[in-house]
Amino acid sequence: MVWLLVLLGLGRAPTTHTVEIRGMEFHPAVLTVAAGDTVVWVNRDIVPHTATATGGTKWDTGQLTQGQAGRYIAHARGTARYACTLHPTMHGKLIITNN
Repeated sequence: MVWLLVLLGLGRAPTTHTVEIRGMEFHPAVLTVAAGDTVVWVNRDIVPHTATATGGTKWDTGQLTQGQAGRYIAHARGTARYACTLHPTMHGKLIITNN
């Protein structure tokens, strides 16, 4: 059924997006996704990090050590800001659009 909606332009299949954590930064720091998409954060640094919502809907990847990944499914349209709770100068933003 989803393929029919996609074919007719009435919807699209969810997509998975990757944010790399490296050099004490989120790459990309700003990412546009659609509601229903999954965002995966992969820690490439040797120190642990988190990706934790700083407002609105609360979500948290938990502490990620080198090579670990955490995920979040974007639900509500709008802007979701996040930061690393271990390194408060690290910030990122998800711009969530309609599916």
